[in-house]
Amino acid sequence: MDRPKGQILVADDEPNLRRVLRAQLQRDGWEVHLAEDGEEAWRTLADHHIDVVISDLRMPGLDGMALLERMVAEHPDVPLIMITAHGTVDTAVEALKLGAFDYVTKPFDRDELKHVIDKAARTRALRQGEVTVPPSDRGRYRIIGDSPKMHEVYTVIERVADTPSTVLITGESGTGKELIAEALHEGSRRKGEPFIRVNCAAIPTELIESELFGYEKGAFTGAVTSKPGRFELADKGTLFLDEIAEIPPSMQVKLLRVLQEQSFERVGGLKTKHVDVRVVAATNRDLAQAIEAGDFREDLYYRLNVVHLHLPPLRERKRDIPLLVAHFVGKLNGRLERRIEGFSPAAQERLQAHQWRGNIRELENVVERSVLFCDGAVVGVEHLPAELREPDEGARISGAAMLEESGADPSAGLKDVVKVATAKLERELIQRALDQTEGNVTHAARLLKISRKSLQTKMKELGLRDE
Repeated sequence: MDRPKGQILVADDEPNLRRVLRAQLQRDGWEVHLAEDGEEAWRTLADHHIDVVISDLRMPGLDGMALLERMVAEHPDVPLIMITAHGTVDTAVEALKLGAFDYVTKPFDRDELKHVIDKAARTRALRQGEVTVPPSDRGRYRIIGDSPKMHEVYTVIERVADTPSTVLITGESGTGKELIAEALHEGSRRKGEPFIRVNCAAIPTELIESELFGYEKGAFTGAVTSKPGRFELADKGTLFLDEIAEIPPSMQVKLLRVLQEQSFERVGGLKTKHVDVRVVAATNRDLAQAIEAGDFREDLYYRLNVVHLHLPPLRERKRDIPLLVAHFVGKLNGRLERRIEGFSPAAQERLQAHQWRGNIRELENVVERSVLFCDGAVVGVEHLPAELREPDEGARISGAAMLEESGADPSAGLKDVVKVATAKLERELIQRALDQTEGNVTHAARLLKISRKSLQTKMKELGLRDE
């Protein structure tokens, strides 16, 4: 059986619609959770590692808008797709401005819904490589950092935030480019207007024009109604174009026009629409090389690069690591119901020495993994991943040592060795999660970020259910 795409939550007060969506989504490979109102959906979000939410706009009790407000505050990385009737499209557009990922209208086209869900899932996966950090006493703009390089970033933000100038943010994945875009928006007079995000890498090439500029009814198969694009939604506010280097050359000339003239036409439309949008773009690629290779227009580059803001990688701002670690520990104590006081000096030293190719996201994952394996109040070197425990020895571990550690027969094939080692690691992680939650399978599944059903199946495979 193929691995499920992920977990999706459907919240709607119509039983027939829930059944239809469950059947469709299961055929598409999703593990589906159902909720008949917003309150039940909120409880499901707390109990499962949900990847995408589909919610009706009108529901008794906690409706779709109220659920959206809670999710924006507590689960900002989980995309919500709003289902709405034709008469409430204006409200759905307002939901987009408040943070909803997208909307579909009833009766919806199956292919259109599938496309929106797939796009949401890709965006969710891509955003896992970025970092979002809540407020802290150190640093500014909800960004944790007190190093000289970060103060240089803060200075640029202060200088250009309240201007209409286009900003190009560059930096490796996981350095927090979206946070900088949000800071530019929050620091401007556009603060009360929409902040619209577009991850260009998550949109298929043939659909990017309709996503940015919208389309009219009948413009193509599946266009059962007119729909505004992201530029219209961002009118008077800020449009954040993440992964801008992924826009195909055929679209770059159209993007250049709208940046210069602040006007465009919807796909299939004749009427020119005028907008007032401040554009912030970001990329982790070298655009100069892309220009040389003919993949990116030079004139578009100069139009975007009015102000260039480069984010330093974590390995160049190591004095910020203790601040970030302290923040992540505090957040994990609340989520995992732990009482970790911090990392030992030796463990901190290992963190400082690491190169952090995945930047802050990699650091956050390491902190969570270490907290999960720590049974005391202080995380020590022994709780760190192997590559941090022995940074100089990790590359020299011999194949024989790996075989010995895995417990596999030295004469076994590669697949058998990997299977034994994987089962051993899975069993250890699951047992630790169960120990920490005093055998509560639901809470252990939340710790491990898998569904309760998947955990029960894995426990049965590993012989942990009887124990």
